[in-house]
Amino acid sequence: MARKSIDISAPLLRIPAVPTVQLKYQTFHPSIWPKMVGEVSRDATPGAFVLVLGKEGTPFGWGLWNPKSRMPLRIVSHSLEELEDESFFENSIRRAAKLRREILKLDGETDSYRAIHGDADFMPGIVADKFADVLSVEITNLAAWQRLSKWLPLLHECFDTKRVVVGVDADLARIEGIPRFGGVESDNVRSVKIREHGIRYEIDFSDGHKTGFFCDQRDNRKKFGALADGRTVLDLCCYTGGFGISAALAGATEVTGVDLDETAVAMAKRNSNLNNAKVKFTHADAFTWARTMIENGRTWDLVIADPPKFIHGREDDIGTAKYADLNKLALQLVAPEGLYVTCSCSGMLGAGEFERIVTGAAHRRDKRMQIFDRTGAGPDHPTLSNYPESRYLKVLWSRVI
Repeated sequence: MARKSIDISAPLLRIPAVPTVQLKYQTFHPSIWPKMVGEVSRDATPGAFVLVLGKEGTPFGWGLWNPKSRMPLRIVSHSLEELEDESFFENSIRRAAKLRREILKLDGETDSYRAIHGDADFMPGIVADKFADVLSVEITNLAAWQRLSKWLPLLHECFDTKRVVVGVDADLARIEGIPRFGGVESDNVRSVKIREHGIRYEIDFSDGHKTGFFCDQRDNRKKFGALADGRTVLDLCCYTGGFGISAALAGATEVTGVDLDETAVAMAKRNSNLNNAKVKFTHADAFTWARTMIENGRTWDLVIADPPKFIHGREDDIGTAKYADLNKLALQLVAPEGLYVTCSCSGMLGAGEFERIVTGAAHRRDKRMQIFDRTGAGPDHPTLSNYPESRYLKVLWSRVI
């Protein structure tokens, strides 16, 4: 039942009056489901910055509210003393830039990295990647869409970018109530060339997935290349060719890349030519193609499977089955005592469960995996301690016996 907003102008908070949302159940997770929400003040409009009250009615934190959303409340902070206004988000942008540019010093190895990582940078609803002088932004909630015009000048300043490309998923826009017009518009930029560990890539914003390029695999691409010298290499679900090109430039004797996305394969070929890398790219369904290669008795010394996100919910049996099937097939393409790398970017799939799926697939084929490393996204994709789903990328490195 709606009620009037309360005055919370106590000295601790120094705020005259703000919209409020009260919780039925308290959690330090940033995502609040509808069943956890209690009373909401009348002035808590869609996209509002609100004071979050605990179940006893006392201040609990601050968040962004949208009753139309599947996740109506996103808590951004549980510190009541630091928030006098929405300058909190400006401070979050500056902290994000400091992590990437001063602490991690990423500019020394690449001109492209994750600038804002959503909730993990205390900025729910916005993911932004820096690609040279272009900021590629993906908006996933109404509150971020409403504030982007205010945030953008600071983002450009902090990350040394000049142009912006903005993407909003049509289905999310409908659910969130994001208008089709009136927000920040993309600049007229179709593509840009970037560098990463000495390798060049072209990003086509008109056809790319998400923000256009997967910066999260940057360190894993370098690590993969270091294993490739003198080996034959297979890159299943190669997208725009990052792993295959890294392997070819590191001394692989033969590199094959396979992907169902015809546009991605075309981009992979352009990236290969950009680096004078010898890679054979094939447009095909990875599952069907792998079965054909198994029938033909083909194997490779180093195989990687990096599929798209298969799991989209907590109980997605179809997605789980796809991971099991792909890994069962890919493992059969690994030469005796060859190396196998497998990935999952499904945030709803825990690291332990992913490993059980992969090892189970190996055991059913009477194979054993010597797992010698477990990695994830690069440090520009931080994991928030109270948001385990932000550790979405899992990578297993093994030798198959």
